[in-house]
Amino acid sequence: MAADKRQREKLKRILERLERHHGPREWEHWGPGVDVLVGTILSQNTNDANSSAGYQRLVDRFPAWDQMADAPVREIERCIRVSGLSRVKAPRIRSILRQIRREHGEITLEHLKDWPPPRAMEYLLAFDGVGPKTALCVLIFSFHMPVFPVDTHIYRIAVRLGLMDESVPFARAHEVLGPMIAPGDRYATHVLLIAHGRTICRSRKPRCDRCYLLALCPEGRRRMRAGRA
Repeated sequence: MAADKRQREKLKRILERLERHHGPREWEHWGPGVDVLVGTILSQNTNDANSSAGYQRLVDRFPAWDQMADAPVREIERCIRVSGLSRVKAPRIRSILRQIRREHGEITLEHLKDWPPPRAMEYLLAFDGVGPKTALCVLIFSFHMPVFPVDTHIYRIAVRLGLMDESVPFARAHEVLGPMIAPGDRYATHVLLIAHGRTICRSRKPRCDRCYLLALCPEGRRRMRAGRA
């Protein structure tokens, strides 16, 4: 319990420094649930520019989800080729849209807004191609649920900061990190850690000499002593 308390206090200090550097982040609605679900699937194993380009081409070609659900997989695949893994993502997206329509009579996830997070999470994880990060992104960005998605940036930073061990499986990292963060701070912590990972705590050649979290980061201090940053 003492260790948990120390980690929670450390995360509070981390958030304070992130907000001091980037400015505070209030929760923003990123769009309806289906929009965020499809967009997050497209973001898997690619960068933001490519996933955004694929999403825009997709909705330009199919303005309504029903049109996409009824389209040939090859047409969907052509639209999202820029996002990578199009032969995998296209059939998954169409299958999910069809399943939602079959179960609810229309392609919407608005029924999730009144569900408790664990039930909504279980529902989303039942879709092929939807893992914990994708499901949690839908819940926090579309429905303002106090969950904590973990992407590769957050996982890397959490290990370097000593918040969790690298033996924790990626798919379970949210279970370790989420409880350390106050529910009202989870959105801001999520988006600010990602910003930090993109600009300072990069996968290769992290900028430890410029890092405002260095005093809290065991890995960063080791790198500085070794002249690796």
